[in-house]
Amino acid sequence: MRADTPEPHWLDAQEQGVWREYLRSTRLLEGALDRDLQAHGLQLSEYEILSMLSEQPDRRLRMSVIAELVVQSRSRLTHTAGRLESRGWVRREPCQGDRRGVELVLTDTGFHEVTRMAPTHVASVRANVLEHLPREDFLALGRILAQISDGILTDGGCDGVREPEGQPVAGPRRQMPRDGRIPQNH
Repeated sequence: MRADTPEPHWLDAQEQGVWREYLRSTRLLEGALDRDLQAHGLQLSEYEILSMLSEQPDRRLRMSVIAELVVQSRSRLTHTAGRLESRGWVRREPCQGDRRGVELVLTDTGFHEVTRMAPTHVASVRANVLEHLPREDFLALGRILAQISDGILTDGGCDGVREPEGQPVAGPRRQMPRDGRIPQNH
Protein backbone atom coordinates (compact mmCIF):
# COMPACT_ATOMS: atom_id res chain seq x y z
CA MET A 1 0.00 0.00 0.00
CA ARG A 2 1.35 3.44 -0.92
CA ALA A 3 2.05 5.91 1.87
CA ASP A 4 -0.57 8.37 0.55
CA THR A 5 -3.29 5.72 0.26
CA PRO A 6 -5.80 6.05 3.09
CA GLU A 7 -6.38 3.06 5.35
CA PRO A 8 -9.65 1.32 4.37
CA HIS A 9 -12.61 1.71 6.67
CA TRP A 10 -12.82 -2.03 7.44
CA LEU A 11 -16.08 -3.77 8.21
CA ASP A 12 -16.55 -4.71 11.83
CA ALA A 13 -17.42 -8.32 12.71
CA GLN A 14 -21.19 -7.76 12.55
CA GLU A 15 -21.00 -5.84 9.28
CA GLN A 16 -18.78 -8.53 7.79
CA GLY A 17 -21.21 -11.23 8.92
CA VAL A 18 -24.20 -9.44 7.38
CA TRP A 19 -22.28 -8.77 4.15
CA ARG A 20 -21.23 -12.40 3.78
CA GLU A 21 -24.76 -13.60 4.53
CA TYR A 22 -26.12 -11.21 1.92
CA LEU A 23 -23.72 -12.64 -0.70
CA ARG A 24 -24.54 -16.22 0.30
CA SER A 25 -28.31 -15.75 0.40
CA THR A 26 -28.50 -13.90 -2.92
CA ARG A 27 -26.48 -16.64 -4.64
CA LEU A 28 -28.63 -19.36 -3.07
CA LEU A 29 -31.82 -17.51 -4.00
CA GLU A 30 -30.80 -16.94 -7.59
CA GLY A 31 -29.79 -20.60 -7.87
CA ALA A 32 -33.12 -21.80 -6.44
CA LEU A 33 -35.18 -19.53 -8.71
CA ASP A 34 -33.09 -20.55 -11.72
CA ARG A 35 -33.40 -24.26 -10.85
CA ASP A 36 -37.19 -24.05 -10.62
CA LEU A 37 -37.43 -22.41 -14.05
CA GLN A 38 -35.19 -25.10 -15.55
CA ALA A 39 -38.27 -27.35 -15.54
CA HIS A 40 -39.45 -25.06 -18.37
CA GLY A 41 -36.03 -25.02 -20.03
CA LEU A 42 -35.52 -21.39 -19.12
CA GLN A 43 -33.01 -19.39 -17.13
CA LEU A 44 -34.03 -16.76 -14.59
CA SER A 45 -32.40 -14.03 -16.70
CA GLU A 46 -34.54 -15.07 -19.69
CA TYR A 47 -37.73 -15.23 -17.63
CA GLU A 48 -37.06 -11.76 -16.21
CA ILE A 49 -36.96 -10.31 -19.72
CA LEU A 50 -40.11 -12.12 -20.82
CA SER A 51 -41.89 -11.02 -17.67
CA MET A 52 -40.92 -7.37 -18.16
CA LEU A 53 -42.14 -7.44 -21.74
CA SER A 54 -45.42 -9.07 -20.71
CA GLU A 55 -46.09 -6.19 -18.30
CA GLN A 56 -45.85 -3.53 -21.02
CA PRO A 57 -49.17 -2.47 -22.61
CA ASP A 58 -47.75 -3.12 -26.10
CA ARG A 59 -45.40 -5.94 -24.95
CA ARG A 60 -42.31 -4.15 -26.27
CA LEU A 61 -39.28 -2.34 -24.87
CA ARG A 62 -36.18 -0.82 -26.37
CA MET A 63 -33.29 -3.29 -25.99
CA SER A 64 -30.98 -0.67 -24.47
CA VAL A 65 -33.62 -0.01 -21.79
CA ILE A 66 -33.98 -3.73 -21.05
CA ALA A 67 -30.20 -4.10 -20.75
CA GLU A 68 -30.09 -1.37 -18.13
CA LEU A 69 -33.13 -2.65 -16.23
CA VAL A 70 -31.82 -6.21 -15.94
CA VAL A 71 -28.21 -5.02 -15.46
CA GLN A 72 -26.80 -6.86 -18.47
CA SER A 73 -24.40 -5.65 -21.11
CA ARG A 74 -26.02 -4.96 -24.44
CA SER A 75 -24.02 -7.77 -26.05
CA ARG A 76 -25.18 -10.27 -23.41
CA LEU A 77 -28.78 -9.14 -23.89
CA THR A 78 -28.36 -9.57 -27.65
CA HIS A 79 -27.34 -13.22 -27.09
CA THR A 80 -30.23 -13.78 -24.66
CA ALA A 81 -32.66 -12.19 -27.12
CA GLY A 82 -31.31 -14.48 -29.84
CA ARG A 83 -32.08 -17.56 -27.74
CA LEU A 84 -35.61 -16.32 -27.03
CA GLU A 85 -36.08 -15.33 -30.67
CA SER A 86 -35.06 -18.81 -31.87
CA ARG A 87 -37.93 -20.20 -29.76
CA GLY A 88 -40.35 -17.76 -31.35
CA TRP A 89 -41.01 -16.01 -28.03
CA VAL A 90 -39.70 -12.58 -29.01
CA ARG A 91 -38.81 -10.69 -32.17
CA ARG A 92 -36.62 -7.68 -32.76
CA GLU A 93 -38.08 -4.68 -34.54
CA PRO A 94 -36.87 -1.15 -35.29
CA CYS A 95 -38.00 1.28 -32.59
CA GLN A 96 -41.25 3.03 -33.30
CA GLY A 97 -40.40 6.68 -33.96
CA ASP A 98 -36.62 6.10 -33.81
CA ARG A 99 -35.34 3.70 -36.47
CA ARG A 100 -31.80 3.75 -34.97
CA GLY A 101 -32.83 1.68 -31.96
CA VAL A 102 -34.16 -1.85 -31.67
CA GLU A 103 -37.10 -3.01 -29.60
CA LEU A 104 -37.68 -6.48 -28.28
CA VAL A 105 -41.30 -7.50 -28.78
CA LEU A 106 -43.00 -10.37 -26.95
CA THR A 107 -44.86 -12.57 -29.43
CA ASP A 108 -48.22 -14.19 -28.71
CA THR A 109 -46.36 -17.50 -28.28
CA GLY A 110 -43.95 -15.85 -25.84
CA PHE A 111 -46.84 -14.31 -23.91
CA HIS A 112 -48.48 -17.73 -23.68
CA GLU A 113 -45.22 -19.27 -22.44
CA VAL A 114 -44.48 -16.62 -19.81
CA THR A 115 -48.07 -16.91 -18.60
CA ARG A 116 -47.62 -20.68 -18.36
CA MET A 117 -44.31 -20.32 -16.45
CA ALA A 118 -45.44 -17.54 -14.11
CA PRO A 119 -47.07 -19.86 -11.53
CA THR A 120 -43.81 -21.82 -11.22
CA HIS A 121 -41.80 -18.65 -10.71
CA VAL A 122 -44.24 -17.07 -8.27
CA ALA A 123 -44.40 -20.30 -6.25
CA SER A 124 -40.60 -20.36 -6.17
CA VAL A 125 -40.42 -16.74 -4.97
CA ARG A 126 -42.97 -17.51 -2.26
CA ALA A 127 -41.22 -20.71 -1.16
CA ASN A 128 -37.71 -19.27 -1.21
CA VAL A 129 -38.37 -15.75 0.09
CA LEU A 130 -41.82 -14.88 1.36
CA GLU A 131 -42.28 -17.98 3.49
CA HIS A 132 -39.12 -17.10 5.41
CA LEU A 133 -40.01 -13.49 6.21
CA PRO A 134 -42.89 -11.74 7.92
CA ARG A 135 -44.61 -9.39 5.44
CA GLU A 136 -43.31 -6.26 7.17
CA ASP A 137 -39.71 -7.55 6.90
CA PHE A 138 -40.21 -8.35 3.22
CA LEU A 139 -41.54 -4.84 2.56
CA ALA A 140 -38.64 -3.37 4.54
CA LEU A 141 -36.23 -5.46 2.46
CA GLY A 142 -37.74 -3.96 -0.70
CA ARG A 143 -37.20 -0.44 0.63
CA ILE A 144 -33.63 -1.27 1.68
CA LEU A 145 -32.73 -2.80 -1.67
CA ALA A 146 -34.26 0.20 -3.48
CA GLN A 147 -32.05 2.50 -1.39
CA ILE A 148 -28.98 0.49 -2.36
CA SER A 149 -29.92 0.51 -6.06
CA ASP A 150 -30.73 4.21 -6.01
CA GLY A 151 -27.46 4.98 -4.21
CA ILE A 152 -25.39 3.06 -6.76
CA LEU A 153 -27.22 4.69 -9.66
CA THR A 154 -26.95 8.17 -8.12
CA ASP A 155 -23.27 7.85 -7.20
CA GLY A 156 -22.34 6.22 -10.50
CA GLY A 157 -20.74 3.43 -8.50
CA CYS A 158 -20.94 0.91 -11.32
CA ASP A 159 -20.04 1.69 -14.92
CA GLY A 160 -22.85 0.98 -17.32
CA VAL A 161 -25.51 0.79 -14.61
CA ARG A 162 -27.87 3.73 -14.69
CA GLU A 163 -31.48 4.67 -15.24
CA PRO A 164 -32.53 4.33 -18.84
CA GLU A 165 -32.14 7.75 -20.45
CA GLY A 166 -35.36 9.51 -21.22
CA GLN A 167 -37.47 6.54 -20.15
CA PRO A 168 -40.24 6.63 -17.55
CA VAL A 169 -39.44 4.38 -14.62
CA ALA A 170 -43.02 3.60 -13.63
CA GLY A 171 -43.42 0.54 -15.83
CA PRO A 172 -40.42 -1.74 -15.82
CA ARG A 173 -38.30 -0.16 -13.03
CA ARG A 174 -40.16 -2.13 -10.34
CA GLN A 175 -39.32 0.41 -7.69
CA MET A 176 -40.69 -0.41 -4.26
CA PRO A 177 -43.53 2.04 -3.51
CA ARG A 178 -43.02 4.08 -0.36
CA ASP A 179 -46.55 3.22 0.82
CA GLY A 180 -45.59 -0.44 1.24
CA ARG A 181 -47.78 -1.81 -1.56
CA ILE A 182 -46.26 -4.68 -3.52
CA PRO A 183 -46.27 -4.08 -7.29
CA GLN A 184 -48.31 -6.58 -9.27
CA ASN A 185 -45.54 -8.38 -11.14
CA HIS A 186 -44.81 -11.95 -12.00
